[in-house]
Amino acid sequence: MNASLIKELRDISGAGLMDCKKALEASDGNIDKAIDYLREKGISKAAKKADRIAAEGLSTVLIEGNNASIVEVNCETDFVAKNEKFVNLVNKIAKLIADNDVSTMEEALKLNTEEGTLNDTLVNMTATIGEKISFRRFARLTKTDSQNFGGYIHMGGKISAITLVEGASEEVAKDVSMHSAAMRPSYVRREDVPANEVEKEMSILKEQAMNEGKPADIAEKMVNGRINKFYKEICLEEQDFVKDSDVTVGQYVKNSGGSIVDMVRFEVGEGIEKKEENFVEEVMSQING
Repeated sequence: MNASLIKELRDISGAGLMDCKKALEASDGNIDKAIDYLREKGISKAAKKADRIAAEGLSTVLIEGNNASIVEVNCETDFVAKNEKFVNLVNKIAKLIADNDVSTMEEALKLNTEEGTLNDTLVNMTATIGEKISFRRFARLTKTDSQNFGGYIHMGGKISAITLVEGASEEVAKDVSMHSAAMRPSYVRREDVPANEVEKEMSILKEQAMNEGKPADIAEKMVNGRINKFYKEICLEEQDFVKDSDVTVGQYVKNSGGSIVDMVRFEVGEGIEKKEENFVEEVMSQING
């Protein structure tokens, strides 16, 4: 099969190398028929990409009245993350979540879209763009009239955060979200930290103290002191506020007449193992296979 013809079809369709080769073989080298072939095979093409790792992408925050959403949608390359179709998809999903009372991914994927369901939309987008598109996670928040949202999007959507405050202003909530984007808190307050995580940290701290040659009773007291540092590192309320390190985030909000109700922070790709791929090797393995 003519390599330039395969490249032409790939450029037009955005489909993979071997998909283009098969399409042209099935269409006797006719580009138009090959394009139709690829469109017909669109869903199966998407399904074949299900085992690919989607570690790039975008996150965003949408606030609409008393409802708000924060979402993360992944793709395989940063190039696609900047694609207008992909950006529009992320914004569309954020609005769907904000406008509908859903709490699980199963419920979210069943939401109605122009293509049928949100799941159908994701499958179609995977086929169109040629990369695995994955709706990874979301949070939907609602507020009362005495509460305020504050959203912050950093690095064009690589990090997003939304904060819900009681009694304080939208600006205060936005400040907290900006702090969260920068300082990566895992929890709002120490009461939110799972007991097993605290126990694990205390065990590590005790081991450290014992290794320093301290007796068990002294080590125990040292652990109680050091655990506060642990909380200060991972709990939003106890972190030093980025705009004024003389106060903690909790104190800043309290001084502004409010309290933090909730905060959600998404960093694109966190926790996903990225797969390093050699493009030349991948192409050769497909051709030889």
